[in-house]
Amino acid sequence: MSHDAAALESFVKRYLDTVAGGSAAAVAALYTDDATLEDPVGSGEVHIGRQAIEGFYKNLAGAGADLTTELLQFRPGGHEAAFLFAINVGSAMRIEPIEVMTFDADGQITSMKAYWSPADVKQL
Repeated sequence: MSHDAAALESFVKRYLDTVAGGSAAAVAALYTDDATLEDPVGSGEVHIGRQAIEGFYKNLAGAGADLTTELLQFRPGGHEAAFLFAINVGSAMRIEPIEVMTFDADGQITSMKAYWSPADVKQL
């Protein structure tokens, strides 16, 4: 199974738009029931399943700041995509992670890994 580049980019943009404007439940709904999320990679914690993933996004939304996202670079491949994006947390900070996602036949996220470190965070 693979998706064309346009489909993968639309899945990524849907994710970024939902992170910026949706609830934790709406973001978690983009994932399969048994999906995995590791953010950041190397942290020692992998969130498994939609409920755990929703809890992860509740922490992000719990910051209370307005979130905006911007896709900076995109690389498709088969049923996966790697992309660099920016997430602005109000006017306080900007984070530029690279994420790698895999998608099922329906375009739902089956896994997500985010690569970033404190060096990728800028105070605004």
